[in-house]
Order: sequence, then structure tokens, then C-alpha cells
Amino acid sequence: MAAPDADVDLQQGLFSHLLELRTRLLKACATVLVVLLALVPFANRLYTELAAPLVARLPEGSHLIATEVASPFVTPLKLAFYAALFISMPMILYQLWAFVSPGLYKHEKRLARPLLAAALVLFYVGCAFAYFLVLPAAFRFLTAITPQGVEMMTDITHYLDFVMLMFFAFGLCFEVPVAVVVLAAMGIVDVDKLRSSRRYAIVGAFAIAAFITPPDITSMIMLAVPMCLLYELGVLAVRWLVKPGALKPDAG
Repeated sequence: MAAPDADVDLQQGLFSHLLELRTRLLKACATVLVVLLALVPFANRLYTELAAPLVARLPEGSHLIATEVASPFVTPLKLAFYAALFISMPMILYQLWAFVSPGLYKHEKRLARPLLAAALVLFYVGCAFAYFLVLPAAFRFLTAITPQGVEMMTDITHYLDFVMLMFFAFGLCFEVPVAVVVLAAMGIVDVDKLRSSRRYAIVGAFAIAAFITPPDITSMIMLAVPMCLLYELGVLAVRWLVKPGALKPDAG
């Protein structure tokens, strides 16, 4: 007689979880929508700021172009949407945390909270690093090697796609300390293994940087060196904060 009741309880529990997930997703989407509506009037200004690192290094008289009829309207709106996601990310992550945290162990919550906050901050730092340091250096190189007789006039949509890809790539690469701490907390690596793998991490950082960045040595070094430093930061964090198997359930 207990089996039907157990099935009903399971269905009710699943239904309540789905309702909560729906509520959390609606709140996250509403936040993005509100921020997007607030940014739409400033979409053109946002694009002007985003294009500044390239425009400042174009030859005199050169400018960005729109090769499609709707691009001057659609492209700034796309940027406003990306900016709304960027600004709303703390609320989106909070809604995700509020949904999954009741199912976590206490020790998992203690580690997950700072990791989540660190991941968000490091992603923002990576994007800022790309905008203020890497993109100006990359565009300086690309404009300098433009062949004689070729006028560099970049399409606004292609430029937006390129910059967003760079932001996403640098944001992810700056998550190295978080990834190192998670691996150590799961018991996959420890401090000694991380130290002994340092040379491979350095080679991997330069390989990733060479694949992601524009084809100039300056941009590659500007990504590879921070990744190496962030790896060392992750090693220190593991040494100070993480016990082996910290994300594994307690015995018993």
C-alpha cells in the first residue's frame, strides 16, 4: 500500500521542483528584459564605446561600415542584449544558486558560494582585460600590417561578433583558479600534482592563447602570462582552502 503513496509523493516533489525552476527562470528572464529595455535607448552609444579600441587606431578618414541594410539598427540592439546579459549575470546566478542550493551538503555550500562569486568576478575581469589591454594591442598590430593600397573598413556586425568572442574567450580563460580549486576539491588533483604539472600548464596556456588571440605575439603573451599567474593563484587557493575530496559527501 505504501508504493502508490510513494509514487504520488515523488510526482508531487518533481512537480514542485519544476514549478520552482519555472519561477526562477522567469525571474532571470525578467531581469534581463528590464535591463535590456533600459539599455535600448543607449544602444548606439554602447556600440560607439565598444568600437573605440578599433576606431582610435584606424587610419585617418577610415571608419566602420554596415554591409547589410538592417545592420545599423540590429547590431546595436544585439550589443544591448549582450550587455543586458552581462549586467544581469549576478541575478541569473543567484536564481540558479537558490534552485540548487537546497540539495547541496553543508560543506558543498561553504565551498560553492565563494567559488561562484569568484567565477563571476574573474569573468568580468577577463572581459575588462580584453577590452582595455588586449584589443588595443591587437588592433594596433592588425592596422599596422594592412597591405599597401588596402583600406581597412570593418563591418560593424563582424566587429561585434569578434569582440564578443574575445570577451567570452578571455572570461573563460580567467576561470583557471576556479577550475583548479574544483578539481582539487573533487579529489582529482592535489597540491603536489598541481606543482609537478606546472610546466604542462604553462605550455597549455601558451597553446590556448595562440589559438584564441589574434595572430600577434603581443596578444598571445597578454593572455598566456595571466593564465599562468592565475594557475599559480589556483594552486595557492588549493593549499589554503581545500581539503582533498571536499566536494564528496561525508562518510555515513
